[in-house]
Amino acid sequence: MTRHSSDDLAPEPVHDTSSACAGRSKFYFTSLPPLSLYIHIPWCVRKCPYCDFNSHAIRQPIPEREYLDALLIDLHAELPAVEGRTIDTVFIGGGTPSLLSPETLNRLLCAIRSAVELHPHTEITLESNPGTFEEVKFREFRALGINRLSIGVQSFNDRLLQKIGRIHDGKTAIRAAETAHRVGFDNFNIDLMFGLPGQTKITSQADLATAVQLNPSHISYYQLTIEPNTVFHTRPPTLPKEESLWTMQLQGEHILANHGYTQYEVSAYARPHRQCRHNMNYWEFADYLGIGAGAHGKITRCDAAFVLRRAKPKQPRRYMEAAARGTRLGNEYVLGPEDALVEFMLNALRLRSGFKLSLFEARTGLPAETITPALAQATERGLVNISERHVAPTPLGRRFLNELILHFMHDP
Repeated sequence: MTRHSSDDLAPEPVHDTSSACAGRSKFYFTSLPPLSLYIHIPWCVRKCPYCDFNSHAIRQPIPEREYLDALLIDLHAELPAVEGRTIDTVFIGGGTPSLLSPETLNRLLCAIRSAVELHPHTEITLESNPGTFEEVKFREFRALGINRLSIGVQSFNDRLLQKIGRIHDGKTAIRAAETAHRVGFDNFNIDLMFGLPGQTKITSQADLATAVQLNPSHISYYQLTIEPNTVFHTRPPTLPKEESLWTMQLQGEHILANHGYTQYEVSAYARPHRQCRHNMNYWEFADYLGIGAGAHGKITRCDAAFVLRRAKPKQPRRYMEAAARGTRLGNEYVLGPEDALVEFMLNALRLRSGFKLSLFEARTGLPAETITPALAQATERGLVNISERHVAPTPLGRRFLNELILHFMHDP
């Protein structure tokens, strides 16, 4: 979604957005979707060997003031496209945003509040690494109005943590969750991975047992995958076999359900009313501003009947220098109808509850008939159910999600 590899953004021609007006008949929007704000902080203590996100190991002190200045320039450049709209959620991701000082985050949040209207109950999430938890610091984060944490635990097993290059151990991860509770975060996520090198069904169960004992409001439970441009891609570790992976997936769903966590997306499980609102915004193909090195954004323009994508330079130095020069940050392009259709399906079919056809029409600007043939094929193969203009993936469709999405990857 908003995380990408650490390569520089390849130069792309900037599409003339006025050309989209000539194609108004392709899109028809009756209303604007909700709007979120994503802020990318690209530094971390050490780059993990499986990580393909836009993150950079710290080799010298983080240039907090310079980067903050660039973020604010970036934000103000984005605002004309969303004038009069309210921000529903803010997500500060990385990298490891919890490396920043409370003073820098305070300046950032104050500037956001003065520049754009926030929803009265805005969800403001900060990603954090257990190895960066300091009680005083996180108490200050809470006082700034940050009301949700996402803690990158991945495992509580010291041996497995070493194999995937994490900087913390299991005890540190447990202390981080306990600290989150103690300083007032009643809404936080624990990230857990399964399918780690050397992991067994027993050790994956142990990780889940520890996680639920810590009583987070949300748990992300997802399989380690080997991505291009990572150390693990160059030197692949030995991973559990497919049969073991499927067992870990099923036992994870069972354990989490038994402890009151409802699966609402492929890898997301939440207590009642604690779904991640920011991620739901992505999965329902709503709009979001993306600021920071490597951030992407999506903006619907009802007036000109097009969907605009923006992407920022990925290298932090290049990003800050562009902001300081006052030059355009990154590239932008207009989505075609086929792009909007496929992007909607890539996101919405991840949701266990699926989507209403009216949501497809509202978010893509396309008639529901555009996807009727593909839905018929997917239904015939047992991959989706359709009832009263509502589409939901079946258990088989959720298991073979990539195959399901392929049904929609053609020109409308």
